Amino acid sequence: MISYIVRRLLVSLPLLLGISFITFLFIQAAPGNYFDVLRLNPEISAQIIAQYEQRYHLNEPILTQYGYWLGHLLQGDLGYSFAFRAPVAVVIGSRVWNTLVLTVAAMLLTWLVAIPLGIYAAVHHGRWPDRLLSFLAFVGMSVPTFFLALLLLAGASLVPGFPLGGMRSAQAESLSALGRAVDVGFHLLIPVVVISVGSWAGLQRLMRGNLLEVLRAQYIVTARAKGLSERRVLYVHALRNAINPMITIFGYELSSLLSGAALTEIICSWPGLGSLMLTAVRQQDLFLVMGSMLMGGVLLLGGNLVSDVLLAWSDPRIRYGRG
Repeated sequence: MISYIVRRLLVSLPLLLGISFITFLFIQAAPGNYFDVLRLNPEISAQIIAQYEQRYHLNEPILTQYGYWLGHLLQGDLGYSFAFRAPVAVVIGSRVWNTLVLTVAAMLLTWLVAIPLGIYAAVHHGRWPDRLLSFLAFVGMSVPTFFLALLLLAGASLVPGFPLGGMRSAQAESLSALGRAVDVGFHLLIPVVVISVGSWAGLQRLMRGNLLEVLRAQYIVTARAKGLSERRVLYVHALRNAINPMITIFGYELSSLLSGAALTEIICSWPGLGSLMLTAVRQQDLFLVMGSMLMGGVLLLGGNLVSDVLLAWSDPRIRYGRG
C-alpha cells in the first residue's frame, strides 16, 4: 500500500503540471486582462502598469510567463493577487477555513442522513417508507440550489433575529468563545441545508440501489438459509459490499471543497473559496486563478487517492500491487 501511494503521488505531479499549463493558456487566451481595467482609471499611470507587467514578467511570451510562475511555485510562492493587492497564499489562506467549516458541516450532515435513510428505504423496499423517501429524494434532486437558497432566505427573513447572510454577526467579537461558535452555527444553518439537500437525495438513492442489488445476491440467500439474523445479514454481510461505491463517491466529495459550494456562498454571502474563485475569474486575476486551480487539482487527486485507500481498507479483496 505504501508503494502504491508513493506511485500515485509521483503520477499526480505531471497531472498537476498539465492542468496548470492548460489553465494558464486558457486564461491568457481570454480577451483582455486585469490591467485593461486599470488603464481605464485616470489615477493610475501607464508607468505603474508597465512596472507591474515587468515585475511579474507579464510583458513576455506566454511560455516564458508560465516558466516564471512555475519557478516561483517551486519556491513556495503562489504569486500576487492584483485584485486583492496581497499575496495569493494570504488571500486563499484567509478563505480556506471558512469554506472548510461550511463544506465539512454539509458533508457530515449529508452522509449521516443519506446512508441510514438509504438503508432504511432498501429494507422497506416497495412499502410506503420507501415510496415516501423516494419522492423526497426526487424533489431534492429536482429543486435548483439557488432557488432553494432564496426560498430558505425568504422564510428566514420572517423569523426575527435570524441571520440572512455572512458568517458572523456584527457583535460577534464581543461574545465569548462559546457564543461565537453558536453565532457561526446559526449562520451555517441555511447554506449547510442548501448544499446538503441535493447531495443527500442522490446519495440516498444510490445507497438504496446498491443495497437492494446486494440483498438479491446468492450469498445473502445462503446466509439467510443458514439461519443468521436479519440484522447480521444486513449489517455484516450486505452493507460492507454495498458501501464500496459510496466510498469512491466520498473521495470525489473531497474535491468539491473548492467549487461545490460556490453558488451557495455567493447567495448566502459566505466568505469562502468558491466566491473568491468566481471573483478571480471575472476580474482575470491571473495568479489568484492559478492558485485556486492548483488547490482544486490537489483536492481532486487527493480525494481519489483517499477513496482508493479507504476501499482497500474496507474490502480485503482489494489489493494494490505492481501486477
